[in-house]
This record gives sequence, C-alpha cells and structure tokens, in this order.
Amino acid sequence: MNQRGEHSKWSGKRILCIGILLCFLCSLFMGESNIEKEKGFSMKEAFVSMIKTKTTNTIFPVCEFLTVNDTEDSFREAIVNAAFHTIPFYEYIRNNNTFVMQVESESTYDMIILCEGNDEYTSPSELSDADIEDSCHVLVDADDTMEHENEEARNNDQEAQEEKEIYKNVGGDFTKAESKQFEYDLTKFQNFNSLFTEFYAIDSSTSVTEKRLNLNMLLSKDVTVKGDNKSPQILIYHTHSQEAFADSIPGDPSTSVVGAGEKLATLLREEYGFNVIHHTGEYDVEKRDYAYAYAAPAVEKILADNPTIEVIIDLHRDAVREDTKLLTNIDGRPTAKFMFFNGLSYNNDLGQINYLPNPNLADNLAFSFKAQVLANEYYPGWTRKIYLRGFRYNMQYLPKSMLIELGAQTNTVEEIMNAIDPLAHIIAMTLSGS
Repeated sequence: MNQRGEHSKWSGKRILCIGILLCFLCSLFMGESNIEKEKGFSMKEAFVSMIKTKTTNTIFPVCEFLTVNDTEDSFREAIVNAAFHTIPFYEYIRNNNTFVMQVESESTYDMIILCEGNDEYTSPSELSDADIEDSCHVLVDADDTMEHENEEARNNDQEAQEEKEIYKNVGGDFTKAESKQFEYDLTKFQNFNSLFTEFYAIDSSTSVTEKRLNLNMLLSKDVTVKGDNKSPQILIYHTHSQEAFADSIPGDPSTSVVGAGEKLATLLREEYGFNVIHHTGEYDVEKRDYAYAYAAPAVEKILADNPTIEVIIDLHRDAVREDTKLLTNIDGRPTAKFMFFNGLSYNNDLGQINYLPNPNLADNLAFSFKAQVLANEYYPGWTRKIYLRGFRYNMQYLPKSMLIELGAQTNTVEEIMNAIDPLAHIIAMTLSGS
C-alpha cells in the first residue's frame, strides 16, 4: 500500500512537470508563431515554419545559420547547405567549383572518347557535355603549336650547335651499341621525386602519386616475351596513320609513320627473330576524332585471331613548334629523338576515369620504364622523358603495351628511319630481358 502511494505521488509530480514544460513550450512556440504570422504567414504556415526551425536547430545545430541567411531553399537543400556552411573545406570546394560530380552518361563517355581521339598531345580546355565537341575541334586545329620539349632544352644554344654538327657527320650503315655507355645505380631512385625527375614529364591535365609510380613496382614486373616465334608475338599499328614528316611524299605511306612502322617490323623479324604483325589500318583519314575508338575493334580482332601476341606497339610521331627539331647523333647519323608515352586514366578535372579503365597500367608503366633505362644507358641523349597524360590510349589490352612518339613533323624521313635502328635494338633487349 505504501509503495502504491509512493508511486502515485511520483506519477503526480511527473505529470505536473510535463504540464509545466508543455505550457512553457506552447508559450514559446506561440510567441514565435505570432512573430512569423506578423511576417505575413498564416497561422498554419507560421506554426510549420516554427516547428521546422526548432527541430533543425535542435537536432542539427549546423542549420542555425538558416535563420540568419533567410534562405528559401527546400528543407533538404537547407540541411545540405548548412552542412557545407559549417565545414569550411567543403564550402570552399563548392564555391570554387573545384569538384564536379560526374554523372555516368553516354554523353560523358562520348566526350572523353572524343578528346582522347583528337590528340594524345592536346588536352580538353573545357570538360562539359555542352562545349566539349567545339573545344576538342579547336584543340585539333592548334595541335602544331603543342609540344612536350621543355623550354630549357628548346632554347639551349649548345644543343643548336650540336644539331649543326650532326649534319657534318652523316655516316653509312648503323652499328648497334654492343655495351652500355654508362649504367644507372637504380637504388638512387627509390625516392619518388628522384625517380620522377630523372625519367618522367607529366601533362598539367593529370597527376601521379608514389602509390601508382614507384621503383619497386616498376622493377617487379616481368616484361619479357614468353612464347616462341612460331606464332605472332608482336603487333605494330598506328592510331594516327596520317602522321607525316617534313619531306614526306603525299600519298606515299612509306614516307609516313606507317613506313617507319614497316621498317621496325622488318628489323624485329629479320635482325632479332620476333614474329611481328604490322597492321596498316587507317583510323584518322578525315579527322582525328574518335581515332582510338575506331582503332579499338581492329586491335581486338587481331588479338582474338592471334592469341599468342604478347606485345602491342602503337607508333606515332609528335607535333612540336616549327622552330623545334628533335634530333641527335647516333653512330654518326642524324637521328630523330623519341619518347615513350603512357596514359594514366586519370584527369585532374574528372578524377579517376572509370569509363576508360586500364587494368594493365602498372605493367604498361614498367614496360616503358625498363625500355627507357636501356635506351639511356646504350644511347645517352637520344630519348626524351617518358610522357604521362590523362587518358588510356588503347593501352589496356595487354600488359606489354607501348605507345611511342617518334620524332615530329619537323624531322625528315631520313632522321626518322635512322631512329628505327636503335629503337628496334632497345625493344629487342627489353623483350629478351637483356
């Protein structure tokens, strides 16, 4: 009986406390509702507005700023805006448009493919669905003004003098280097900055970190050919078959990049014993738009018909300023310089380009790196740094995929053909594990 009395006593106190609290809240709510009503709201609208304000300000204190900014956003937008407002980093990103949510759509895919196809040495100036086609066409028109050679090398008077000497020492047949002119101590490149500075140049449209590019990863990959030459081992083709040189003969593919590809295929077959297919399909005859996309089905069919192929080489020539010439002297002959080229499937504006995945990226990077090391050791001063850009350039098909920029439009056919001899030597040594 005492327990029931005690329980009733406390129940009465609870009811009284709840009643007082409700009266306080009602007076507070009604007071604020009247304020809202004075602003022109109906009683119902004022009450709803007050409930929203009290609820959000109690449960989500970050929304307090709404009462100051008098926003007209929806309730959902209000919560999102409040969250951004109270986290300065997110507010900065939103206000400066440094991050754009990419919606996976067919138009976005087409935009990326279009820019990739236009030129591996141009970058989209505007990555929007509405403007991308026009911007890519503008870039194609301007491609002869784009080049990768850094300003210091281009303006080096000593290099210009060396170029003159090259023409005084034109020799005859090529004699490949039998030994290294020097040898790298690769342990010095464990540091990412040292590795990158020595071997790489990167386009401003993309970026790379130590996680993706490091010495241990590059050295751990096996880039040697495993099969014998009874079946095709190497595929050479040209995404941009119309690329020509300073004295190329119009209509004569033997004086274009296709002719250079044929000489490379012949040397790899006859001099080094590889089984090579040279595909001369044309995918950029009228314009370069979608060239990589157009070339892809042909490459896929060749690989399907020849499953023993282990290596793909896409041979190009670069585009530089008309006053720039990529030239050196090898074995007494004027020889076009070249560079290996890798796509990272990463763009600073788009982030990771999931439309263009490359599961073989690490192997691609290792392949070009090991070839670059040998080229520098056997023929110092001949190569340019490995160039990194944002797309993937059909390098996803095989681990040993290589894109080569051989010379430029300012080189002569002779200089290009002279470069094929040491290039075949370097590729053969890389694939044999020398």
